[in-house]
Amino acid sequence: MDLFDRGDPPISNPAPAARAARVPLAERMRPRTLDDLVGQEAILGPEGSLRLAIDQDRVSSLLLWGPPGSGKTSLARLIAERSRARLVAYSAVLSGIREIKDVMNAAERSLLAGDRRTLLFVDEIHRFNRAQQDAFLPHVERGAIVLVGATTENPSFSINAALLSRCAVHVLAPLGEADLARVLRRALDEDAELAALHLDVPETELGLIAARAGGDARRALNLLEAVALRAGERPEGRRRVTRADIERGLERAALLYDRAGEEHFNLISALHKSLRNSDADAAIYWLVRMLESGEDPLYIARRLIRFASEDVGNADPASLRMALSAREAFEALGMPEGALALVQAAAWLAAAPKSDAVYRAHLAVLEDLRAGKTDPVPLAIRNAPTPLMQNLGYGRGYVSAHDTAEGTADLDCLPERLRGRRYYDPKPAGSEKGIAERLERLRRARTERGPGRPVTPGDDPAG
Repeated sequence: MDLFDRGDPPISNPAPAARAARVPLAERMRPRTLDDLVGQEAILGPEGSLRLAIDQDRVSSLLLWGPPGSGKTSLARLIAERSRARLVAYSAVLSGIREIKDVMNAAERSLLAGDRRTLLFVDEIHRFNRAQQDAFLPHVERGAIVLVGATTENPSFSINAALLSRCAVHVLAPLGEADLARVLRRALDEDAELAALHLDVPETELGLIAARAGGDARRALNLLEAVALRAGERPEGRRRVTRADIERGLERAALLYDRAGEEHFNLISALHKSLRNSDADAAIYWLVRMLESGEDPLYIARRLIRFASEDVGNADPASLRMALSAREAFEALGMPEGALALVQAAAWLAAAPKSDAVYRAHLAVLEDLRAGKTDPVPLAIRNAPTPLMQNLGYGRGYVSAHDTAEGTADLDCLPERLRGRRYYDPKPAGSEKGIAERLERLRRARTERGPGRPVTPGDDPAG
């Protein structure tokens, strides 16, 4: 499957004008030189590592990782044109690994015969599973092929470690609005199809298209072409592109999202950390963006519940109730009405006092358990329902906290090796400040006042 259309000509060969009319603007405006590929100066600037390798024709196997419309396929095409290698291009969406294996075996034979190396471009390489990716390894190692893989997924997750270690990874950034505006202006200045429409596109409208394209050059060009064809003709014979044309052409901004991929984790991390930082505005932004991108609202609700315990804890016990109520409200209302309950909970959680003391206590106990600190329950706090258990000392020395004036007895409730271990250390924030003071009074009562004394009228066990 030759993505770069270098195979045999089609059986039907329509006239050039008719053929061009069916080619989208984004394809017609693919960069012809490395300098035309905007927005990737970090790797393609004069001192960029990839630019130097391309200019010196010493490109080795690599992965191009970037969002849609950032120029991965265009860059692969330019690498192929500058290279003396034979180009073969496939898409992992349309081709099977068997076809690519045949090409790689042919590349081995070609290299042994003293012919050129093969540059194998694989678009959407992350679509191949890890076992299929292994098929590339021997050919890459021997240098029979130069593998150029393009992916929108984080290679750390989507490419197996063996192949990843043999390929340089070059990251392509989403295009900024200024770069997209340059791409759009170049299309207006250079594309014959657009020129024939006699377009009048003010800079403000061009900037609006760039702003709504989500960093995707292909999307920006497709939108420009769509609104250009719909623009009304003015008396002077020119077509004026208006803001209304653009709004009709694009119902909402492009949202890069993959519920199973890296962007999912990036956005939920942004939501969680904005909440932790008590930034209600950022938290609401990330939450709504996830909903608009198609995230499961109940997943977000579960994350809010988790946050209420992990990062707010007993500093504001009402936060857990708020998060649970938001989930119940969403389940009752669904989308879009239920989204407001999630936004309400996020605003509350962001404003709440924060404490991770409960979370740290949980981790500390897990650490001790994994270290093998699973000693028997102290005899004094074991239940003794039978005479045999009583004779063995179960429950001996137990004093009920209700029978003490302080509301706590001098009992060792942790195993012997863990006596004195402090797991829960409340912070002086919100309600947890009072909890910290109360627990400290109770600890002192246990250590300073012995096994307790009988409760007398007027005593307050709460201290």
